[in-house]
Amino acid sequence: MNAMTRRQLLAAPLLAQRSPSGKPWNILWVSCEDTSPDLGCYGDAYARTPNIDRLATQGLRYTHAFSTYGVCAPCRSSIITAMYPASIGTQHMRSQGVPPPEVKCFTESLRAAGYYCTNNVKTDYNFAPPLTAWDEVSNKAHWRNRPAGAPFFAVMNFVVSHESQVRAPEDVYRRNTARLTPDQFHDPAKAVLPPYYPDTPLVRKDWARLHDNITAMDYMVGDTLRQLEEDGLADSTIVFFWGDHGRGLPRAKRWVYDSGTRVPLIVRWPGQIAPGTVTDRLVSLLDLGPTAISLAGVPVPRHMHGQAFMGPHSARPREHVFMARDRMDETYDIIRSVRDKRFRYIRNYQPGKPYAQYISYMDEMPTLREMRRLNAAGKLEGAQKLFFRPEKPVEELFDSANDPHEVNDLAGDPKYAAELTRLRLVHERFMKETGDLALMREAALLERMRPGGKWSTTEAPVLSTANGQVTARCRTPGASIAYSVDGSRWLLYSKPVAAQGRLRFKACRIGYHDSAEVASE
Repeated sequence: MNAMTRRQLLAAPLLAQRSPSGKPWNILWVSCEDTSPDLGCYGDAYARTPNIDRLATQGLRYTHAFSTYGVCAPCRSSIITAMYPASIGTQHMRSQGVPPPEVKCFTESLRAAGYYCTNNVKTDYNFAPPLTAWDEVSNKAHWRNRPAGAPFFAVMNFVVSHESQVRAPEDVYRRNTARLTPDQFHDPAKAVLPPYYPDTPLVRKDWARLHDNITAMDYMVGDTLRQLEEDGLADSTIVFFWGDHGRGLPRAKRWVYDSGTRVPLIVRWPGQIAPGTVTDRLVSLLDLGPTAISLAGVPVPRHMHGQAFMGPHSARPREHVFMARDRMDETYDIIRSVRDKRFRYIRNYQPGKPYAQYISYMDEMPTLREMRRLNAAGKLEGAQKLFFRPEKPVEELFDSANDPHEVNDLAGDPKYAAELTRLRLVHERFMKETGDLALMREAALLERMRPGGKWSTTEAPVLSTANGQVTARCRTPGASIAYSVDGSRWLLYSKPVAAQGRLRFKACRIGYHDSAEVASE
């Protein structure tokens, strides 16, 4: 990075808080499932991703962006709340958490600032999204549905790259990849496999299909960016492209290695970020929400663990990012990890359990079945055998910069003892500071959140009218309030509302049942 580019990058958080139109910047998230930086712009010569590569030439590419979990639900919980899941009780896969009262969906800050917030379409937060989270959440949600003149925050999420689509039936695979030209399909014979996979035709087929699906997703990214241009909004919209966690293959998805947690992140901010910029700044996906809030010119709530990396409320760059693994579907494990720009530290809290535990959904993947078959036959070699060790070490340490596949464990190497100690202390301090619930049994956690298994119900709002304004309050700690005018969509209540038309109010809190509906007199 040359000096001018570096100055431009560092200045970016302080630049214009208004778009060329004179209005607040629109913000668009283009997210995808189960995608590592297996993209052309990240140096993957096997990839065919022209639209994403073009976006990278127009903006800023992050080389050190990471998810908090290697699987969707807890990771998406961290994104929507900007909180570590293990601190708020949403760490187990497909659980129904009850976060502390201060925890809300970060989009409430944007809606309160006048943004029209849409999600097309995935939530999967380990709790049901409250009424106050989105203006629209459906497969038809789009910025084009916003009220005239309103700035928007829009999410477009593409699932074609999900692990399930790698092993989808042939007709589904053909439908997913129908737009690919003949030269865009990936030849399995030319695949460059990670060293921990056996080199067999079946494994190569999965690797090629993974990349075919990413190319199909790239078409969808291109469609979305063209819609933005057609609407004349490209110059007034900040675009983020990111993956929710690493690739959907064994020893990647669900694991805290780079293969499961390192993700692509590209930001295009017209006129504010120099085209083709690259940074090694450490970013966690739970920083995305605070960054959107900051770009809207709104202070970031102080309780959030996430930190803005752009905008007027940008924080200092991180020195470390943190990842975790807890229950995955029917199988329990407890793993925590710390990553800086070079090293990865892993602490296995249940070292007696093997890596290759059975998870029914995960075991549908042909690559994993092939690995299990070859392991049983004693035909795996070298790094291919690592995943099938009968136990895990208590600690692992990898020089990820020089060992990108993280197969050479340095935890027992005296030359790296100082690094091991340093990152162990960072991990232990982090666990204490964030109140990590790693060692609490899930049954005890559920009892604490819902005594006797009973769901709490948010109290109904209490209304008062004075000077032509209706004020709503709720006695349930942490509750948010939604209101509707004359049967219209639910709006976020953030200040008194004019007493006109038929007003309905409802209170909600994450992890609670909604309140009864009340109407103003």
